[in-house]
Amino acid sequence: MCGYIRRVTDSPEVQEMLDDIGLGYLASDFAGGSGVEHYYPAFGGNADRTIRHLIIPGEDGPRAVDATWWFDCSAKGEGLEVGGRTTFNARNLESPYWTGALKHHRAIVVATGLGESKYVDGKKHQFLMEGKRPFLLGALYRPFENGCYSCAVITRDSHPRFDKYHDKAFPCFLPATSDFVASWLGDDGSLPVEVARYLEHPRITVPLDVSEVKTFKSGVVGEGADHLEADAG
Repeated sequence: MCGYIRRVTDSPEVQEMLDDIGLGYLASDFAGGSGVEHYYPAFGGNADRTIRHLIIPGEDGPRAVDATWWFDCSAKGEGLEVGGRTTFNARNLESPYWTGALKHHRAIVVATGLGESKYVDGKKHQFLMEGKRPFLLGALYRPFENGCYSCAVITRDSHPRFDKYHDKAFPCFLPATSDFVASWLGDDGSLPVEVARYLEHPRITVPLDVSEVKTFKSGVVGEGADHLEADAG
């Protein structure tokens, strides 16, 4: 499960990463401010809980939109109404519920940290993970006729080095390369071979520092943090 995402708003490394993957023209959307943005799913039916600047395909190239973090939504006036199906993560991608979006509506979340949790002996432990550099997460999005968007972050089967922090699923980190990003954001209605292959064998793409925290929003990754190296490949 991926239920918290963090983004440092004034990180020059975000600009550098966007340049590296051929999306430098979007950097102004991620610049400005001097703090941290915190993203949570739309629990409680709160459609205002959005992931800002979700990167999606566009007629003139990839663009950034704000999307409610809950795929199961419906248009209501100028906004969205959140549905009852829990869909902030997309895991079983073979399900008919997700296959259309997987072929037509793949998206990217730019992040600098995320939160995971695990129950041990009936007690919930929360872990804040910060990347040694910004990273990309795979997502699916849904456009609505009123111009709004909803989304779900893709998760995959558990990862052996991630099990200590969450052993039921693994957030779908994406390779931050221009070729992979171009394939991921393709909008021709196909699932490119390289994308399908990666989804079968996802990786930890950046080194991560991990600390147990009481809350994600106020949590800090401090001295003595665990360190997860990126997977090879």
